[in-house]
Amino acid sequence: MTTIRLLLLSIVIASMTMPTQAGNAEISVAAAADLSSALPELAANFEKQTGISVKVSFGSSGNLTQQIKNGAPFDLFFSADEDYPKHLVQAGVAEASSLQRYAQGQLVVWVSADSPLDIQHRGMDVLLDPSVQRLAIANPQHAPYGRAAVAALRHAQVYDKLLSKIVLGENVSQAAQFVESGNAQAGLIALSHALAPGMKGKGRYWIVPPDYYPELNQAVVVLSRSSHKNEAVKFLDYLRTPQARSVLQRDGFSLPEGKH
Repeated sequence: MTTIRLLLLSIVIASMTMPTQAGNAEISVAAAADLSSALPELAANFEKQTGISVKVSFGSSGNLTQQIKNGAPFDLFFSADEDYPKHLVQAGVAEASSLQRYAQGQLVVWVSADSPLDIQHRGMDVLLDPSVQRLAIANPQHAPYGRAAVAALRHAQVYDKLLSKIVLGENVSQAAQFVESGNAQAGLIALSHALAPGMKGKGRYWIVPPDYYPELNQAVVVLSRSSHKNEAVKFLDYLRTPQARSVLQRDGFSLPEGKH
């Protein structure tokens, strides 16, 4: 029995001292809500190729930034803008050398398929139609798409007229849910949501001209507390592959030519 016990003990000790295999690793990702369709697919493809699993938590970029500053154990942060990741770098909780732009988002006006609103010909002016009782946007206090929506409404000179009708989603996904469910008659949401499988066929959208709002340049950064930095960098490298870029483009994102 003593021999067996010694053998078992040696096996346990050996397993504890062996280097961790990449296939056993899991990276935890905080991601902006406009990636709710693309990122799970990218994560699944990455895991198939590398054995590294990716756990994703979605939210507004501002709320996720606060969670990270408060010590949330994420390895990577995908923001819907560049300001929040830069803020984390300045706060000393993200790696400056890893900061890079991964996509540019687009804003759209979305209405249900049975809506009488002629968004294709009237654009933003259609939001002044009396049938629009509620207009859904993301909360501009902590969601980049919300700030873009407010900027677009101001550019079109309709913001003041629509202010009393605006309903705020916690993030752009919730704003999309409001209009998709009929709780709002129109919404200013991400093109990625309008193209998502769950929204296809349920509505129509009009792409807001890009000069109506500041560019939605979106950046990602590795977090300083990460215990899986090598795996996180591998995921960033994967995002530059043709397979990953095609997924992002399919979901309505414009892509940078190289590392920013």
